[in-house]
Amino acid sequence: IGNEKSIIQTVDFFTPIVNDPFTFGQIAAANALSDIYAMGGEPLFALNIVAFPTNKLSLDILSEILDGGLNICKSISIPILGGHSIKDDIPKYGLCVTGIVDNKSILRNNTAIVNDVIILTKPIGSGIITTALKKDLISTQDAEEAILTMKTLNNNTQSAFKLFKINSCTDVTGYGLLGHLNEMCNASSLTAEIDFSKIPIMKNVKEFVKNNIIPGGTKKNLDYVRTNVIFNKNIKEYHKIILADAQTSGGLLFTCKEQDSKELLNQINKKSKFKSTIIGKFIESQSKNIICN
Repeated sequence: IGNEKSIIQTVDFFTPIVNDPFTFGQIAAANALSDIYAMGGEPLFALNIVAFPTNKLSLDILSEILDGGLNICKSISIPILGGHSIKDDIPKYGLCVTGIVDNKSILRNNTAIVNDVIILTKPIGSGIITTALKKDLISTQDAEEAILTMKTLNNNTQSAFKLFKINSCTDVTGYGLLGHLNEMCNASSLTAEIDFSKIPIMKNVKEFVKNNIIPGGTKKNLDYVRTNVIFNKNIKEYHKIILADAQTSGGLLFTCKEQDSKELLNQINKKSKFKSTIIGKFIESQSKNIICN
């Protein structure tokens, strides 16, 4: 739009990952909005995308799903202007979101710099937890951390992002932490060195993985990215699975100069439900894209 601003357009929707329709709507909306924040933008408005089996499920359930999405959008004062629905055997819900960004502030995943620290804003493990939930191996109460993580917006970084230079950014979703980090490495022609002990992980995740409660998408993620990672001998197979876990509405993964990181983290963590953490740094390109210690 002229020389100063640009429009950001994104769309995302999926099938239910929790039992409660209202919560599903919240998670789907937060997930769709995430790409706007990952590019440094502000959402302007959204459209609903709905598929629903009207011959099998009550329309009251659909109303609750839509109310969940509206709840998230109202929390950031943006309207849902309408949308489109179709009849389908499996419920699906999400948003098409339009946002705006200053051209000088656009964040990309291909602009990391050597010696940048890598920061993650939410714990990982939601794919494993929601798989356990679907199999009735965990109560909704015990899954509450994962549910809260997924329905929490990534907008808490925006004020801090305006005060500090952010060199690159993406959000952690379906390809897992390793997948999205690998994408940043390829795009920036650098290698990421990460420390497993510094990565925040949701409770119960390690136990479920050890008991083979693993989403199919997570296994595919690890198979795909494994050849691009050097794993320290201390990194066990279940650690690798967690790092590749397919996330829904995960945190932001961003980089900045080390000298800015302490104050930046202070600013973000003042307003966050989850503690943002430095998990590693970018170094000159090596034989593999990621080194995990």
